Amino acid sequence: MSFRFLIIFFLFQKFAYAQIEDAWVYFNDKPNYEYFIENPLLILSQKSIEKKVLKNISIDYRDVPINESYIQHINDHEGIEILSKSKWLNCVHIRGNYNHINELLNFDFIDRIDYANRNINRDNDFSNKDKFGNIEYHESIRSPIDQIQMINLDFLHNNGFTGSGITIGVFDAGFRNVDNMQGFSRLRNLGNIKYTYDFVDRTEDLFSYTGNSHGTNVLSIIAGFIESEYYGTAIDAEFYLFRTEDVSSENPIEESYWVEAMERADSLGIDVANTSLGYRIYNNSSYSYSQEEMDGNTAFITRGSNIAYEKGIILVNSAGNSAANGIIAPADSEGVFSIGAVDSFGNYASFSSQGNNFQQSIKPDISARGSGTYLINSLDNIVQGSGTSYSSPIIAGSIACLLQSIPSLTNDQIMDILRYTASQYESPVYNNRSKKIKTKELNDVLLPIIAKYPPPSNKGKYVKIKYITQLPTSHPQFAFFCNLPQYIKEPYKRFLENKIRENFDLNGAQIDIYMRKK
Repeated sequence: MSFRFLIIFFLFQKFAYAQIEDAWVYFNDKPNYEYFIENPLLILSQKSIEKKVLKNISIDYRDVPINESYIQHINDHEGIEILSKSKWLNCVHIRGNYNHINELLNFDFIDRIDYANRNINRDNDFSNKDKFGNIEYHESIRSPIDQIQMINLDFLHNNGFTGSGITIGVFDAGFRNVDNMQGFSRLRNLGNIKYTYDFVDRTEDLFSYTGNSHGTNVLSIIAGFIESEYYGTAIDAEFYLFRTEDVSSENPIEESYWVEAMERADSLGIDVANTSLGYRIYNNSSYSYSQEEMDGNTAFITRGSNIAYEKGIILVNSAGNSAANGIIAPADSEGVFSIGAVDSFGNYASFSSQGNNFQQSIKPDISARGSGTYLINSLDNIVQGSGTSYSSPIIAGSIACLLQSIPSLTNDQIMDILRYTASQYESPVYNNRSKKIKTKELNDVLLPIIAKYPPPSNKGKYVKIKYITQLPTSHPQFAFFCNLPQYIKEPYKRFLENKIRENFDLNGAQIDIYMRKK
């Protein structure tokens, strides 16, 4: 009986390691990268360079492409297929046999391999079937102009700011009929579709794929125009359209497509990016992320978005349609302006994803109409749809108009301005972000708690926290001075964070804890 069990176990292990896996292979360098930085026109457009100069953004190591010989070595390796690449993260997304992938570690130019398979069984408490939102066809006593007037965007429009000279990247699933619809004839006649690329099918002929029209709906909210009937939020902006979503399945390769497309968009010099997509759950549950991993740093797409934010792109993303089940990536990033949904009266839309304490900042950042949003569908009909997919482009277009009016604004400044205009800006959650606590009060409350529940000892050594102070930062950050800061582990930091929230009413605010030597 034991012998039979061992044979079965051996066969199971052999099968497990023979199956096909997705993985990211990271390289340890970029030979001669200085040459490209000294000659930036080899890697960036003139528009991109001028934008970086205007916004004081450096051209650095991350802008340099991956070494082609590294890519060729992996391409030549048995059983490996390269599906995508990222110069920012200096890696490639590959698919292949587990054993063949592991053999790549024999190359000295490879730093590490991260498997998409997380080897964790989780319950799928969220379904990606709602990631796009649902089209609703019905009559309304209101009109398309309401979603513009709701955020006072008509003020900018009436003063001539309709996005002219601003470039918007739209990252989506499919743009069926954009090349021939009446609703986009003005956009085409102005020559304002500047660039297209399909990263799923690897072709510049974006419109040859007709399997999905979600991107059509989203684009219409920004750029759609039908005389006397409909106009979008930034009808004079220029557009770069990218297909990064493969609707046939849910797989982490879509994260990689998005990051690669965002790098392309940055090299072309886009100002604003709208993404009405998001990721957490995959068909293979071992590839899925937990809610705790929606922390602004873990998901591959979120890490890419953090770099895009540093590159000066204003990233606008739908928060998700999973209500209390949480924000999806990359909307979890602090550098992404994540957009929730309300109805035509400004009431919370029940499907709109809610943030939680896993994110480093309040999520969603703001909301716009995402319930009964007016759009032009691929049949040239003005209809209404619901989902944060449709609140996001309302805000992306408004940002383009604001940026046209004040071109020098940075992404941080834009986000702060829009947060300040939000109806909930004066709510306790927002006020908590700027709350200051006196040092004496901090110590009087927290030191007795720490004395009762001290940090665990480490190898017989005891940590003694002497005092606490709040740092002079834009959101609550606290320094705990102690004798052995290196022995304070994350679970105890979370304990301290929770005690601060409980005792000083900082729920909803980002809190950072630092341990310092005293």
